Amino acid sequence: MDIVCLGELLIDMFPAEVGRSMTEVSAFRPKPGGAPANVAVAAARLGAQSGFIGKVGDDPFGHHLENVLKIEGVDTKGIRFDSQARTTLVFIAMPDVHSAEFVFYRNPGADMLLRPEELPVITLQSTGCLHFGSLSLIDEPIRSTTLRAIEISRAAGALISFDVNYRPALWDSREEAYQRVMDTLPLVDLVKVNETELDLLTGSEELENGTRALLSHGPRLCVVTLGAQGSFFQNGLDSALISGFEVETVDATGCGDAFIAGLLTQLVKANQALVDFSTSEFTEALRYANAVGALTALTQGVIPALPYAAQVDNFLSKH
Repeated sequence: MDIVCLGELLIDMFPAEVGRSMTEVSAFRPKPGGAPANVAVAAARLGAQSGFIGKVGDDPFGHHLENVLKIEGVDTKGIRFDSQARTTLVFIAMPDVHSAEFVFYRNPGADMLLRPEELPVITLQSTGCLHFGSLSLIDEPIRSTTLRAIEISRAAGALISFDVNYRPALWDSREEAYQRVMDTLPLVDLVKVNETELDLLTGSEELENGTRALLSHGPRLCVVTLGAQGSFFQNGLDSALISGFEVETVDATGCGDAFIAGLLTQLVKANQALVDFSTSEFTEALRYANAVGALTALTQGVIPALPYAAQVDNFLSKH
């Protein structure tokens, strides 16, 4: 397995209109989602062998989501079903095409209830990369399960990738989110943040100093997504800003998930340690990731919008 993603698999309820707040939207359309699941599907479409680990409700939504991942070629042996909790729903409003509001319906949601003993150990021991996000660090038992998965994969030599993916409404406080993320940084090789998350964790949106501050806690690579402006990487020795691609954005939701999938597929494909990557290799990997994110912005919904490898190659050949 090239990439295994652990965390939330849920139903995104997308708004019928853009330009309205949550209470003004006239209707919502259900689409499969969940950041780690999005990454798993994106990686599969880009040609990687990917798998997903997580829990859904033993309900129509949960079984639909498993089927969606199977159709996309994602390994689903790590999916568990809970008869006592429902599949999480997330209602989304888009005041404009570049911003979104989220309301999670999970009290608790099945994704929060995955237990350490339910982990597929062999899958974790045989993957080249384990990817997860901070939503898996909020509640128990999923937090302990995530930490155990990191321990298993790291011991087997996998690249550990962490998307901070900060959702303020899900945390009891900003301080709690900060502490949980900072406690996790020493366990990971790659950390991805946006400018808001960089400020949350370092007190600064200044790319060079902020990313160096994050690397001082353990990761070998820090990547900052900058929307239409592109992305920035820092590995402690070199850093660079890689310009984005200008496209007519329809929906920016999930572009960060597409981006990290593009980056991870390139890193895993190279089959070398992060310390062995040159600046030019990192630059090319992030340029590819920027293209994957840009293409995802062209269609509403995340999984339906994720591009295939041939589309990315064609896009890059024209830019």
